[in-house]
Amino acid sequence: MTAAELPTSVGANLIQNENTDPRNGNPLNTTTGVYITVHGHFYQPPRENPYLNAIERQQGAAPFHNWNERIHHECYRPNAFARILNEHGNVAGIVNNFEYMSFNIGPTLMSWLQNYDIDVYQRIIDADRKSSDRLNGHGNAIAQVYNHIIMPLASERDKYSQIRWGKADFRNRFGRDPEGMWLAEAAVDYPTLEALVSEGIRFIVLAPSQAERCRPIPTSEDSESEWHEVGGSQIDPTRAYRCYLPGNESQRRYIDIFFYDGPISRDMGFSDVVYNSSHFAGRIGAAVRGDRRSSQVISVATDGETFGHHKKGTEKTLAYAFTQEFPHRGWTVTNFAHYLSLNTPTWEVELKPVTAWSCAHGVDRWQDDCGCGGAPNWHLLWRRPLRDTLNWLRDRLAVVYQEQGSKYFSDPWQTRDDYIEVVLDRSAKNISSFLNRHQKHKLQASEQVDALRLLEMQRHSLLMFTSCGWFFEELSRPEGTQILRYASRAMELAAEVAGVQLESGFLQRLDKAPTNIDSFKTGAEVYRQLVLTAQITFKQVAAHYAITSLFSGHQPVEKVSAPDVKQNNDSHIYQKQVYCYTANELDFQLQRLGSLTLAVGHLKLVSEITWESKQLTFAVLHLGGWDFHCCIQPFEGKGAYTKLKDQLLNALQQGSAAHTILMMIQLFGEESFNLQNLFAEERHRLMRLLSQETLTRVDQLYTQMYRDNYGVLMAFHRDGLEAPKELQAAAEIALEYRCMTSLRTLEQDIDETQLAWNHLVELEAIANEAKHLRCHLNLFEGKQILERLSLRLLWELLHDTNGSFDFQMQRLEKLIEVEERLNLGMSLERSQELYFNCLHASILPKCITEIMKDQDKNQLRQLLKLGQRLKVDVSHWLSQLD
Repeated sequence: MTAAELPTSVGANLIQNENTDPRNGNPLNTTTGVYITVHGHFYQPPRENPYLNAIERQQGAAPFHNWNERIHHECYRPNAFARILNEHGNVAGIVNNFEYMSFNIGPTLMSWLQNYDIDVYQRIIDADRKSSDRLNGHGNAIAQVYNHIIMPLASERDKYSQIRWGKADFRNRFGRDPEGMWLAEAAVDYPTLEALVSEGIRFIVLAPSQAERCRPIPTSEDSESEWHEVGGSQIDPTRAYRCYLPGNESQRRYIDIFFYDGPISRDMGFSDVVYNSSHFAGRIGAAVRGDRRSSQVISVATDGETFGHHKKGTEKTLAYAFTQEFPHRGWTVTNFAHYLSLNTPTWEVELKPVTAWSCAHGVDRWQDDCGCGGAPNWHLLWRRPLRDTLNWLRDRLAVVYQEQGSKYFSDPWQTRDDYIEVVLDRSAKNISSFLNRHQKHKLQASEQVDALRLLEMQRHSLLMFTSCGWFFEELSRPEGTQILRYASRAMELAAEVAGVQLESGFLQRLDKAPTNIDSFKTGAEVYRQLVLTAQITFKQVAAHYAITSLFSGHQPVEKVSAPDVKQNNDSHIYQKQVYCYTANELDFQLQRLGSLTLAVGHLKLVSEITWESKQLTFAVLHLGGWDFHCCIQPFEGKGAYTKLKDQLLNALQQGSAAHTILMMIQLFGEESFNLQNLFAEERHRLMRLLSQETLTRVDQLYTQMYRDNYGVLMAFHRDGLEAPKELQAAAEIALEYRCMTSLRTLEQDIDETQLAWNHLVELEAIANEAKHLRCHLNLFEGKQILERLSLRLLWELLHDTNGSFDFQMQRLEKLIEVEERLNLGMSLERSQELYFNCLHASILPKCITEIMKDQDKNQLRQLLKLGQRLKVDVSHWLSQLD
């Protein structure tokens, strides 16, 4: 049975409680029975531009802004709000899968989730807390080494930093210390185990192929048990194992290890078993041992993105399996830490020397041409030179950090380990507190900047080893380019702090990395074409600010974010955030003359990352349309700035663009910036803005053409003939323009009763027209407006007690009806979630009360029928009212 085939009768039971307990009566503090653990490794590599600390638009993820957004839409949010559907496809239950699955979510992904979708982020945090409450204090979440580096290939110092940063990030989010930790690619060796044990990690999860041999733990010093060779993945994965570290036998330091079931886990990733919850449960059931042991754990593990991203809709399979299939079979849904608390390992294991779950050659996938991850007719010879080059750079950066950091920090390497506190909270107050705790002496402002540069240099030194850079078939892919950008930023910071020039030696070594793309030939050329061109200077940030200042208003400063930016209450300073830079506008003058617009200003930029600041003078001339000429230079004092400003404004008065540009060149030099130099997001916004007037004229022309030929077009469709494509295109463009105009005004006037209703009637008329003329309206922005409005109106209906229920209900139903007629593919998901939550919190309790008291049920019936419109299964309760 699939999740979508849930019988209506079951739906009536499920709808009573979102958090259906999957224990099926099994006590969670005993050691008997079958325990099931499904582990999801959720991870996205860091994608942020190292200079902007933000992810820029990624075309391959369209229609979403970037791959994080796309995968979030397909996986992370669906798993936080996993649907259980009845036989009609209506929502019978909403399950937070994170509450029942074991999971780790990489810190780089969690930080993005926190900023992008706080509801999903909080739902993940709540899932860990609820699972901890259910499982005797053992939450489902486990930590991850910070930015997914291959631990056996890391230096000892980096190993410890990755674990400490991963633990600190976990503690900051989940409010507890992690019991287990996920190793990137499950890559492990004994030095890595040593570091994990030293940092208090109790268990890890590995693939069965990583075990060498195992035996029952001897019960006394005099007894010895026989070792069983299991190097071919023959280890029994239904129990936990204890792995003792080599060394002093009297200490017997150890870490516990779970080996997931390899065949089932592979089937989850590469077969269709997860598309059907009954098949999934049956596949797991086949692994249950029929021996007489009191308990056993069936654990499976795969990339969390399998559920929804790689295999669409399978989050529903999980939800139904957790809440129905597994409990029905008498299995206890648990996690590794909980099972370990009930079952102390009675077997020990020894591991192969160096292994990972996605490479059959140890960890060569991240350093050699082993064949793993390759493509037909493409080599992987670039991997070893890339690894050697980055290792060389890491060691040089470590020397720079030790020498320079000793000037500022009491303990440079302890300071680096604690720097995660700043990464998690970059407020000025927190950074100041951090520096005060670690400084060797009272740091001056310039010393604070250098101290932060050094720490950022080390952060990028860690980020440049993110495993994804080696995982695929080609160095010039986005993943390889990204780690080279981190390396570039680290070298730049080293040069700024210590004057050490490392780029030449870096490129000499990278030139030995051959690529598969003729236009690059070697990694050095990848660096020159894809990395150097992405570097950003203070001048570029200033140019971005200058050009965009022509199209944006100015708001007075309300707060400052770095200690060397003092607030000015004379309302002469305006402030704007440009990614991770704070732009303090100290002076700005704009003058228009015909089609020419000139702005001259004095700007102070402050990096929120390193606190570095620069004062710059800018001038930007807009010649109309897409033509801009922008110049930037260091601020050289008020006198020089005033003189420069007067000269430029006087030059503009002559009404000659050529003369004004000539004066800009004379005052600023030959270097200039234009629209292409803007950061992508703002460039695209301005391109749309500058195109709007032209597009409006085109829309009006097509609208007139449509009106003039409406009768002709209708005649073609009435007689079943194919309409001329020119007329059909005119109709679609005209109706899209009219529809978007109505939708935008509807959003503005939604609180005006009569206006809002008129807009809805107009949209209904547009929908009817489009249907008669067989027009397909492609309105992505319109879909988003309707989704926002439906969610807002639903919230007001359910929570605003001051409003008129009848009007609010009528307005919302009309909006839903309009959307259905426009057929824009509006998502009901968030409205369903809001309704579902209110259904349990207030609608059903009221329903039970009114049924018992035999009161007027008309309003309640309307609310339940609204649930039907939102495709929520309320049939059981509607039948009770009739």
